[in-house]
Order: sequence, then structure tokens, then C-alpha cells
Amino acid sequence: MPSPTETITPALLRDWPLPAPGGTKYARGQVLVVGGARGTPGATLLAGTAALRVGAGRLTLAVARSVAVALAVAFPEAGVVGLPETEAGAVDGTGTDVIEGDLEAADAVLVGPGLDDADRTVALLQALGPRLGPRTPVLLDAFALGVLPRVPEVAEPLGGHLVLTPNPAEAALLLGVDEVGDDAAARIAADYGAAVTCQGTIAAQDGRTWQLGTGMPGLATSGSGDVLAGALVGLLARGADAEQAACWATYLHAVAGDRLATRTGRVGYLARELVGELPTLLTELSP
Repeated sequence: MPSPTETITPALLRDWPLPAPGGTKYARGQVLVVGGARGTPGATLLAGTAALRVGAGRLTLAVARSVAVALAVAFPEAGVVGLPETEAGAVDGTGTDVIEGDLEAADAVLVGPGLDDADRTVALLQALGPRLGPRTPVLLDAFALGVLPRVPEVAEPLGGHLVLTPNPAEAALLLGVDEVGDDAAARIAADYGAAVTCQGTIAAQDGRTWQLGTGMPGLATSGSGDVLAGALVGLLARGADAEQAACWATYLHAVAGDRLATRTGRVGYLARELVGELPTLLTELSP
């Protein structure tokens, strides 16, 4: 019999405190974000900024070579590495040896923000899979999780340290169905051996589930998912367990939207504005 779903509240999170941040940037966790096609490098910027805002200590972005310099200038807090790309500007999945050291050093890896070509994303996951640490938490978002059913040889070894952040359309792809029900997160968690956050429901691979009691329509805006993924990978890098990081990040993301809704309007605020709310919310939830 499945365990009852818990509602995520401030009290629940205070009783489930995050690991204390370390005293150096390395002790606070190293994050690697892989994504950023030529047309969408801002997705990695949003995700990386969110990772630092929740307390991760060191950040590297691996993006299409043509936008690496511009992104490095726009985001001086991050190290930026250029990856080979197609003529259309998609990260093509070759040349991943240039981030081999970053993959080995990373405390958590996020793949997906700003990728825009399904076939090239398959090639990228196939190239990254053997280079990932055997227990390094790996978060797949956007195209990187949408193509996961096509690369079981990548997905299976990640079971137990995999986190997925699907929207309903991506959840349907993962499950091989046309539409998903309320049990989508739990089914995906069981099928892929992953912690999953989907539309305010969080599921652990052992069957436990949590549900948000907050969140406004304004979160359905461009870049919002990148912020959620970045906050989640930042908490993973700090040492949070997968389901803890998923619950905390999902709650922070939703309440950041609530607060912006009271100041800006129920819709119309920008994803980049969510990021600025994260440190204050973390402080308020500290025990």
C-alpha cells in the first residue's frame, strides 16, 4: 500500500533542514550545467544563477561554442566552456572530452537547459553517460529528459542518483502515453529509478510522494523551468538527497512566484525575477 502523500509546508521543510553550506566554494558544491544552444544560451544562465542563489559554491556552464564568450561576459561568476555545435547552433554531442575534468569534479550535473535538437541531445547523453561519476547526482531537464526513453543504456546506470523535472508533455513522453494523470510523477519515479518533480507533485523512487499547496499561474512562463532545475541542482550540489532537493526546490520556486504575484501581478513577472527571491526564502526557512 503506497504511503500517504505529504503536503509541503514551511514546518515540514524546517524539520527537514538542508545540509549546512560549507566554508569554501568547493565545500558548498560544484555544479556543471550542460546545454545552451546558440539560440537559447539564456536557459543555462537562468539555471546557473539559480544554482548559485541557493548556495552552490562553484559553477561551470558548457554551451555551444559560438555563444560561450558572450555568456562568459554576461555571467562573470561562472566558468564557461564551449562545445562543438552543428551549423544550426545545436550542441552536437561531440568533443565532450573538454569537460571531462568538470564532470569528474562536479558534485551535481544538470543536462538540458537550452538544448534544441532531439537527435543531437541523444548523442550528447550517449557521450556524457560513460563520463559521469558512478554516484554523482544527475538532473535531466527539457530535451534531455524528453529523449530519455531513446537511450536506456544511459538511463539505467543513473538509476538511484537521477532527478527528472518533466512538464506534462515531457511526462507523457517518459511514460509513452498521450495524457498523464495525477500519478505521473510516481510512475516515472518507479520506472526510471529517479526522484521526480512534475506540476507540484514530487515522488521518490521508493514510493513516497509530496504535494505543493501553493503556486500561481504566473509560473507558466518562459524560463521558469530553468530556474527550478537550477535551484534543484544547486541543492543537490550542497549535499541534499534527491527527494529533499526536489521538495525544497519545488517549494522555493512556487513561493517565489507567489511573492512576485503579489507585487507584479498574477501573470507577467519574468523567470529571472524568481531567482532573486530564493536567498530570502532560504533564510526564512532556516531552522
